[in-house]
Amino acid sequence: MGDRVVAKRLAAVLAADVAGYTARMEQDSDGTVAAWQAARETVINPRIAEFSGRIVKLTGDGFLAEFTTVQDAVGCALAMQADLRDNPLDFRMGVNLGDILDDGADIHGEGVNVAARIEALARPGGICISASVHEQVRHRLDCKFEDMGEVEVKNVSDPVHVIRILTGGETAAKRRGPPRWGVAAAVVLVIVAGGVGWWRLQAPAPAPMMETAMEPAAPPETTAPPAPALTTKKASIAVLPFVNLSGDKEQEYFADGMTEDLITDLSKISDLTVISRTTTSGYKGRKIDVREVGTQLGVRYVMEGSVRKVGDQVRINAQLIDAASGGHLWAERYDDELKDIFALQDRVLEKIVGALALKLSDKERKLLASKGTESVEAHDLYLKGLFEESKFNREANKEAIRLYEQALAIDPEYPHPYARLSNIYQLNPRSGWSDDVEGDLDKAVQLAEKAVTLDDQNPNFHWNLSRALARIHRPGMLKRGIEAMERAIQLDPDFADAHAFLGQLYTGDGRPEEAIRSIETAMGMNPGYPFWYLYMRGWAHYGARNYPAAIADLEAAMERSPTAQFVRWTLAAVYVEAGQQDDAEWQVDELKSMGFTGNIQTIAKTQPIQHPPYIKRYKAALLQAGIPE
Repeated sequence: MGDRVVAKRLAAVLAADVAGYTARMEQDSDGTVAAWQAARETVINPRIAEFSGRIVKLTGDGFLAEFTTVQDAVGCALAMQADLRDNPLDFRMGVNLGDILDDGADIHGEGVNVAARIEALARPGGICISASVHEQVRHRLDCKFEDMGEVEVKNVSDPVHVIRILTGGETAAKRRGPPRWGVAAAVVLVIVAGGVGWWRLQAPAPAPMMETAMEPAAPPETTAPPAPALTTKKASIAVLPFVNLSGDKEQEYFADGMTEDLITDLSKISDLTVISRTTTSGYKGRKIDVREVGTQLGVRYVMEGSVRKVGDQVRINAQLIDAASGGHLWAERYDDELKDIFALQDRVLEKIVGALALKLSDKERKLLASKGTESVEAHDLYLKGLFEESKFNREANKEAIRLYEQALAIDPEYPHPYARLSNIYQLNPRSGWSDDVEGDLDKAVQLAEKAVTLDDQNPNFHWNLSRALARIHRPGMLKRGIEAMERAIQLDPDFADAHAFLGQLYTGDGRPEEAIRSIETAMGMNPGYPFWYLYMRGWAHYGARNYPAAIADLEAAMERSPTAQFVRWTLAAVYVEAGQQDDAEWQVDELKSMGFTGNIQTIAKTQPIQHPPYIKRYKAALLQAGIPE
């Protein structure tokens, strides 16, 4: 037999075993074997196939499976545990995202090792996940989480940050008897000596807000300033993610869309400060105390709600709460047909405006009356596109494009799909998903300009145009990009994302100190800021040759979003200039294992960095890291 080719890649790994298996076999070997066989045939095999996974191997009392995405891996684990509640065996499961080595017959490495170790920490009937997995699923799953903190595990040199998913199956399992720690057999694993895996990049995560809920994502304390409470005298509100009560996960997009629409409309009111959705989305699926939310986000009012959409009928439950006292200002239920969804949204909005005694100008009333389209069908397609786009992968982007184009076929004057299409055509080249980089970037500008032409009062459209312009490396484009972003801030001074991206444009123009100030202003406005704020501040530190600060920010950004390729190649360049050549080459290896096929020219073309000295340094560092010209 010839030598097998060993492939290295990033993968989601699910490890599972039966709690107390040895003791069960001693007590009833025939019954235990029969239950294990039934679990495999009726639950495990079909569920893994349903979630596009593959079983790598079965052990005497467990199995190891691999998935392409962490969403599939965790979704499969939840589905299996729900289905296995009637089985007499109690399974424990662990999910990790990390590097694996595939020799064609088995998978090895730290990605596998960590999955098995955190699986052993799960309660019978329960699931544990690593912090890298939690970061990617916390906004997409209607689950409660419990932070177990940093845990020392066998054969892994650094502590692993573990999060427990709280499932109903754990309660049932505990009623059948306490966990038998140390008795259950573990999945047999082969560990590559000296292997370097995803675990080495982990950093401390924030402590939980309460016993069973995680804080919104935030970077390690060493890489971010504390987020100050809002000091504005204006009324302030946080709209928490609406809960999908439809009994159908396919309707999740609609609940998310209702939240998005409400935040967008409220942001049009000048006398009201509205916390961005990138912050409030961190509370999705959590049991929260609104008074704590008010303290954390510095807001006086909090809005909660739920949506039930069945066929053509829609029910919305909404309540507005005074975060200082926890008392309700109002709570109502709204029932209507889907065709009247815009009128229903207006009724909710009117209640908020009245309860907060806000005075609207004629301009604001006109802005609030404009929904961008009168077509409910086009709007519904747009919301579905947003949901697909949030998955952040090539196939989902293709589906989002299809949905947005369907919306525009119904209403060609609907500006929102143009803006989102522009965003996709900016993102695809940066992610290596484009066959025509320059063509897609030009198309992104054209689509963004169309959105602004249709509605020049929407700050989001100017923000999108700015980002598109800044990626065109032609004279005057960066200046136009800065002007467009400043226009977005003029329309909405509380637009944290605009302040953050303006910082990136300042870096691109060779002004790193101004960039850092602008980005940290955004961090103060948006306490739960996304990973790319850190990425942009890391770039500013890189421009200023502050390599330790740049590495700290970029590593923290990568921890939050390990599949964001642009973070990894920038980090590789910084490692080179900091004298960490081995780390730089390792990042390039990771990029290749993720399917990266780009080159330095493509990377340079898609960056908003145009300051010639920075570009020269950047290209040289990328070449030394191992990325082809």
